[in-house]
Amino acid sequence: MKTLEIILASQSPRRKEILEKSGFEFSTISLNADESFPSDMPAKEVAKYLAEKKALAFKGNLENKILITSDTIVICDNKVLGKPKDKNEAKQMLKSLSNNTNLVITGVCIKTNDETITFDDTTEVIFRSLNDSEIDHYIDKYKPYDKAGAYGIQEWIGMIGIERINGSYYNVMGLPSHKVYEVIKKKQDQKFS
Repeated sequence: MKTLEIILASQSPRRKEILEKSGFEFSTISLNADESFPSDMPAKEVAKYLAEKKALAFKGNLENKILITSDTIVICDNKVLGKPKDKNEAKQMLKSLSNNTNLVITGVCIKTNDETITFDDTTEVIFRSLNDSEIDHYIDKYKPYDKAGAYGIQEWIGMIGIERINGSYYNVMGLPSHKVYEVIKKKQDQKFS
């Protein structure tokens, strides 16, 4: 069966794992994209904006190829939480998430030579109250500096700290697999039907 070549523009081990488990073969590349966004941009639009910005950084030919770029943000108390710079920032983020609800939004841009499709998915994540020793243990052991909001749902903090979620678990990990699968299958079908 013929398929379009899939390129995942991410070095995230979680995104690679999700795409693999979704049944796709793909290659990965790293893109150097500026991840800043306008300060007056509504928080809920940031993830899609950054996913599109990453796609624009790709300068290659997409003939018979699909490029996937994405960005995940955490919104807590109307503030966008990106990746923490250091332990202190990670601790502040986790304290703000403790006994609180946050939104995880992953923006995805799927691009071919003739079309760009951008969408996002939102999952509501409810944390129980976390104490300082739990937060310190998690940061020291798991070093969540590459994760928006300073946490990975699939890690210890997710197992002991998250009471429930409303929405896609894989979206919180970094890629709304159900939506990505649907778009890629549609693109494959259009090309080879």
